[in-house]
Amino acid sequence: MALALQAKNLTVSARIDGALVPAVRALSFDLEPGRILGLVGESGAGKSMVGRAIAQLLPAGFSITSGALLFEGEDVAGMPPRRRRALLGRAIAFIPQAPMTSLNPVLTVGAQFDEHLARFGAASRRARRDRAVAMLTAAKLPHAAGLLGQYPHQLSGGMCQRVLIALAFSTDPRLVVADEPTTALDVTTHPPILTLIADMQRQHGTAVIFITHDLRLAAQLCDQVTVMYAGRAVESGPARAVLATPAHPYTRCLQLANPSLRAERRALYVMPEQMPSLRQLRDLVGCHFAPRCPLVTDECRRGEPPDIAVATGHRAACIRTAATAGIAAAVRDDVAVRAGEQPLLQVVGLQKIYTVGAGPFGGGRAVAAVKRASFSIAENEFVALVGESGSGKSTIAKLLVGIEQPTAGRIVFAGEDLAATRNRAQRAASVQMVFQDPQSALNPRRRVASIVTQIMEAGSRHADWDQRLARTKDLLAEVGLSADFATRLPGQLSGGQRQRINIARALCALPRLLVADEIVSGLDVSIQAQLLNLLARLRAELDFAMLFISHDLSVVRHLCSRVLVMYDGEIVEQGPVAAVFDNPQHPHTRALISSVPPDEPQAPWAALKA
Repeated sequence: MALALQAKNLTVSARIDGALVPAVRALSFDLEPGRILGLVGESGAGKSMVGRAIAQLLPAGFSITSGALLFEGEDVAGMPPRRRRALLGRAIAFIPQAPMTSLNPVLTVGAQFDEHLARFGAASRRARRDRAVAMLTAAKLPHAAGLLGQYPHQLSGGMCQRVLIALAFSTDPRLVVADEPTTALDVTTHPPILTLIADMQRQHGTAVIFITHDLRLAAQLCDQVTVMYAGRAVESGPARAVLATPAHPYTRCLQLANPSLRAERRALYVMPEQMPSLRQLRDLVGCHFAPRCPLVTDECRRGEPPDIAVATGHRAACIRTAATAGIAAAVRDDVAVRAGEQPLLQVVGLQKIYTVGAGPFGGGRAVAAVKRASFSIAENEFVALVGESGSGKSTIAKLLVGIEQPTAGRIVFAGEDLAATRNRAQRAASVQMVFQDPQSALNPRRRVASIVTQIMEAGSRHADWDQRLARTKDLLAEVGLSADFATRLPGQLSGGQRQRINIARALCALPRLLVADEIVSGLDVSIQAQLLNLLARLRAELDFAMLFISHDLSVVRHLCSRVLVMYDGEIVEQGPVAAVFDNPQHPHTRALISSVPPDEPQAPWAALKA
């Protein structure tokens, strides 16, 4: 059988300080028609660079410097530009990561289908319209004909992603590259989106490259998997076999860094350091994973390991594959931090109503973002708030910290009604928020010392620079960063380091309650593990409570003792995490839990329909 795509010692390099540094090194794989290959690994591993190489959309300064990337036997890099453009979109299609920003906002869905299909030879407008309706229907979108007249902003993220999938398959491509197609979506939309990709792939006999950082999704969807680290394929083989019995220490460490929804709570494995940058790679000798590997020996540092066959079709680039199964996380401290008996926060009948569509002469309609929510949080208790986008989670967070004012209800903190509190500085000292996106939450022009002690500028808390610098060093030590970070700018930090600074800033005032809004969302699993362990340690040392907003139920189960489930502005279920997750009563809670793939790669996932 002819291969749909073949990489033969593919090397993509960047020119840094006058020298070529490989970003993808000697990558080889064979992808047959009708099969799905998963590319997995942390950010910076080189996964998306492979997709960019296929489309010849490499960033400035990057190029294919050796090897070949063959589409149906023809080298993509050596194709004439006109031939390559004719293939892209017709024979080779892409499903991008960000559905809300990947569609043209000023064109209707129908106009975008019409433009796309006209480019590839659909002669009549009627034929193009019929094809669009047929593909949107196949993508399980209701009222497909009516969607043609709508703009992307009128659709949800999940609907936009389905439109992109329908667009990708509308020209009957022979290869589809899906780059993190579920990352930006609610967990409940993951199974239907993945089912749709699998259905389309089977119907059209299409080969698919599925790029993801989620090992559990890769195990359920993919036929083959390639685990990448620092541009190299460190392990490859049948997806379920590789992820059930990983042979490379990196794959094993990624698995141990992932919290479980169903198994016993366990410590999360934290890899030291982070993946090397291209500048660091230039000077590294030996195995590039050696600085983070728990099995490293002197031999590992002397030379790059060869690819070793560990089973039929299963290979790993490691000389210590026999010891990989012995890697384990540290024993969890069984001394649990007990929550206080008295409530620190009591929310009673909280309501927030917005008026939308109002004009200069009034009008508009009322939309209830939060409907009569009631709950409590005790001293030193970690409580989770879960639900889909738009359910009201972030609105509750804004109400608690005073960014928004409630329409009705009471927020009682330590016996005082916060809604009646006029002293904003006093409120900020007691309740602090950790924002989801640390990059936009941190002032890019202020140095870390100025950012983390920002609250010390306010009112009577105004402090001199020596006091702020001393407090900065204490805060950096608390979040696991060295004192030399005090003089850095946010742009000089990694995503995980920026989130630590975000947490340090919130802790500066010694608050009694943190409101954390999706603070590990979008982070690599290794960085997520570091932050979760950090929060657990800080809770024991600093004695604070937290409302932890998240869509990741595995993370919730690992960190929190109680959970609140929101749906359409209401808290529809609440209770101890174990009780709610083991025996959910509300249909929405059951839907959330069923949307999480099983930990065991060989286990069936009922939500992913065959």
